[in-house]
Amino acid sequence: MYNKPMKTTNLKITKQNTIEIINILKENNQTITFAESCTGGRIASAFTAISGASSVLNGSVVSYANEIKSQWLGVKEQTLIEHGAVSKECVQEMLIGILKMAKAEYGIAVSGIAGPTGGTEEKPVGTVYIGVITEEEITVEHHLFQGDRASIQKEATDTAIALLKNKL
Repeated sequence: MYNKPMKTTNLKITKQNTIEIINILKENNQTITFAESCTGGRIASAFTAISGASSVLNGSVVSYANEIKSQWLGVKEQTLIEHGAVSKECVQEMLIGILKMAKAEYGIAVSGIAGPTGGTEEKPVGTVYIGVITEEEITVEHHLFQGDRASIQKEATDTAIALLKNKL
């Protein structure tokens, strides 16, 4: 089951969401971190584009290769074998790993297939798992975005930021 993409394609909406997240985290003296795969650092870039982000952003990892997901984030090899890197299970483990590594209260993790290659019948191009970890819960959503590589990466970035904002 796919989640319908949030229509957050407007750059102003994503920027406003990012500013609001930073302000909320500042007020609560809390921090955030990211583990990105198919978004390639775009979530971290959206945050670092905002002045003051350094007071809440501990760091970020682009874990493109499965080896890095395992070595840096603690994603179990068995998870990668049984479910693949583009899976709810992998994103859950990425979230736990990045939170532990960066010692943050909140995190976002993303893994998907931005295309144009890499898709399969089971996991077509545009398949993206987006996860958010808060002090209360882990949420992972399964999305199927349409468009070219840049569009899929942008939608995944916008959706991830909106998902976290909705959880705060």
